[in-house]
Amino acid sequence: MEKKQLKTDAGSSKSFKDLNTGKLSIRKGENKGRAINSAILIQRWYRRFVARLEMRRRCTWRIFQSIEYAGEHDHIKLNHFFDYLLESATRRNLKEREVINHIISETDITKRSKLEKSMESVAVPFSYTGPRLGFPLKPDDAVTVLEAFRNNQHLHAYYVLKLFREVEKHLSHLPNINRISTCYSEEITVCGDLHGQIFDLFHIFYKNGFPSPQKLYVFNGDFVDRGQNSIEILIILFVFLLIYPKEVHLNRGNHEDYMINFRYGFTKEVTRKYKEHANRLLAVIKNVFSSIPLATLIDRKVLVVHGGISDKTDLERLDKVERCKIPSVLAPKRKKSMGSAVSQGAKMVGNDSRSIISQGGQRSSREDSKTAGKSPGTQNTSAPPESDDSSETSSYDEDDDIEQVIDILWSDPDPKPGCTENIERGGGCYFGPDVTDNFLRKHQLQFIIRSHECKPEGYDVDHHRKVITIFSASNYYSPGSNRGAYVKLGPNLIPHFVQFQTTKGASRQMNITQRVSRVEESAYQILKEQLFAHRSDLIAAFRGFDKKNTGLISVNDWAKAIESVIQLGLPWRMLRPHLITQLINGKVDYKMWLKDIVTEEKSTAQERLQSSLLESIYRNLSNLETIFNLIDTDCSGFICLEEFNQIWKLFSSHMNIDISDENIRDLARSIDFNKDGKIDFNEFLEAFRLVKQPVSGGESKPP
Repeated sequence: MEKKQLKTDAGSSKSFKDLNTGKLSIRKGENKGRAINSAILIQRWYRRFVARLEMRRRCTWRIFQSIEYAGEHDHIKLNHFFDYLLESATRRNLKEREVINHIISETDITKRSKLEKSMESVAVPFSYTGPRLGFPLKPDDAVTVLEAFRNNQHLHAYYVLKLFREVEKHLSHLPNINRISTCYSEEITVCGDLHGQIFDLFHIFYKNGFPSPQKLYVFNGDFVDRGQNSIEILIILFVFLLIYPKEVHLNRGNHEDYMINFRYGFTKEVTRKYKEHANRLLAVIKNVFSSIPLATLIDRKVLVVHGGISDKTDLERLDKVERCKIPSVLAPKRKKSMGSAVSQGAKMVGNDSRSIISQGGQRSSREDSKTAGKSPGTQNTSAPPESDDSSETSSYDEDDDIEQVIDILWSDPDPKPGCTENIERGGGCYFGPDVTDNFLRKHQLQFIIRSHECKPEGYDVDHHRKVITIFSASNYYSPGSNRGAYVKLGPNLIPHFVQFQTTKGASRQMNITQRVSRVEESAYQILKEQLFAHRSDLIAAFRGFDKKNTGLISVNDWAKAIESVIQLGLPWRMLRPHLITQLINGKVDYKMWLKDIVTEEKSTAQERLQSSLLESIYRNLSNLETIFNLIDTDCSGFICLEEFNQIWKLFSSHMNIDISDENIRDLARSIDFNKDGKIDFNEFLEAFRLVKQPVSGGESKPP
């Protein structure tokens, strides 16, 4: 009986145990379910957070890129304006033509001879403590230069001139298309745009190693402009080029162009760092840039070019181009028959000549060139009826050479098929996957490596991995905006990408949200500067939608009005919260929004004119600075009164500015504030502020 009772008790205790175990398992199941649900919620939140950050990053990127391309487009239009002036001056006044030719001419033989003789007179003082180079160069010289630049030292002008002259001799003997092989080295490293950012170059050498017989490098153009150390990057690359001529290869980029350098900082940098020797240096650099090869072919399977291709790109033709005779693909051309009529392309530019400087319109230069029958940056130079056939054929051959070079330096890939004009940049073309396939098939290539475009991750692939973009300047737009990258190719030609991002100071401690916010802040600041520069045009556009003069317009109309004026192709409705923090009944109070930059109704006519002129100067500051640098042919930072008189007379006659010769002389004397007989850039701007330019909707005065 006791045993039975014990058995029952034992059974009862077992049932209680099972019950408790069941409760525990239920609790564990509930906890597990809660954990899964929590994980799902956290995952959803994180995905939304990352998606929002990515959207913000893309909007920021679009702002930076649109403004950059608009600047390039504007610069090409400025070159068209000089082309128009040259054409018009050709028919009207020999002296005017000489003025333009003096501004934009290449260095002639006589001037170059004098320049070379003057180089010999550059002496290195005993007080100089920087690096010294011995020629021929040795690997130790490269280390010496690198260490000096790390310590913010400069290389004396004597050594720079000597180095650049030796490099020009070396480059001038190279073919347009360098042909190299992976058979003789471990790998080939291709670097993209550096744009004067020396710390990115230091980082590449630190991570990947110096050039050597075992490590070949291809630097794919755009070594200069925008960054602070363009001249140092050139010196480093040229030193390695002379030490390892078979291991270091350079391709020309669209910024290896003296006309571009006037606008984007390289000319100013050389002038600032080398002062009295700047004119000599820039003349030599112009020749060096024109001597740089146009492309590199790896194992006859991979083509490396700076920009891209077009449906007209032909490697056999490109190999025959006389590149040393093309110091700039943007410089106006000198016609053999100077008495010919203005070409159709020049007429189109001429009809809008006033707006090129005063308004900076957005009309595509490829559209102009299409009408003219030529590519952007060139003119239709068909000879007049009285000219002989040989002159006409020669002119067209030259045009075709320049067109080939423009397309490989300026073009961008596009997902859409075909080859269309590059509206955003104003030069080169957009080439589609079908153009890439046809080109690769024709030349029996596997893929193309190009640069020219900043990418968020430092590289990108297009056209079914047949076009690779590589960009080696990190933090290009602002700190944290993008990574840099380079690509390595072994004998199997499989690309291996290496990303990096150089960071300094407080940027190292920032998290991803802080970095995105910092880049975003920089982008919107630049965008607001663009809005500021067009405030008068904006208020007029807003009033066009505000028929009842209420001061309020819809967000949609606000976006349309801004795009009609700025023409950057940005998603303005998406950007609106960053530009306008408050709406009134869902509408934009545009008068309140522009209250700090729009002239009030009570302002006098004189104040409105003053504001309009200052706004015009601010909007076209880059164009005006480029013009000033072009006129300042000796890089002194000044232009003489006679040069000012000549160029202002030329501009005024072709921009419909009614000002007499005597008034021009009075203007020159009035803005020469310190009465030293020279005009600096600030005084040059004062001339544009003082001259009343008539506002007219009509066409420019016919030439």
